[in-house]
Amino acid sequence: MERRRGEALEAAILEAAWDELSERGYANLTVDSVARRAGTSKPVVYRRWADKQQLVEAAVVHRNVTHLIAPADTGSLRGDLVATLTEMSDKGGAFLGQLSVLLAGYFTETRTSFVDLREAILAGRSSGRDEIMKRAIDRGELDPAKLTPRIASLPFDLVRAEAMMTLRPVTREVVEEIVDTIFLPLVR
Repeated sequence: MERRRGEALEAAILEAAWDELSERGYANLTVDSVARRAGTSKPVVYRRWADKQQLVEAAVVHRNVTHLIAPADTGSLRGDLVATLTEMSDKGGAFLGQLSVLLAGYFTETRTSFVDLREAILAGRSSGRDEIMKRAIDRGELDPAKLTPRIASLPFDLVRAEAMMTLRPVTREVVEEIVDTIFLPLVR
């Protein structure tokens, strides 16, 4: 078996950490269990991440970057939102609710929240949400004066909240209701 190094080794460790987090939760995840699962040693893991918190944060960021959902470009704000939110829900909606439970210990230890984790995931990049809103402004579909950061995040937050409450993907009908009856009237 060829020895992994660099990016290949790092990816294997981060994927192992994600799998451990998904199966065991933050409280039961150990650096030792991650190293074992990745087929490496604890010192190799600790050379890259100083502690379990940093490892888990890196694993969540890695997972989100490698499984990024590209924002739909249907030619309309409504179409872009419905398609993107539906895909977001289909690919990870049910897991969002579980993730909040799995990361509860992490948030307690680090005194952070999903907002902080989201910032680490984005790391200065614009989000798909921002891309959708910019295209809609450029097409004249959206009044930028009415688009506050909270309003821009509203349809995404509502779909995430629905998924967290039901522990199931959000149906297209619910996504359409969020877009048509809540979001669009606020920005037009």
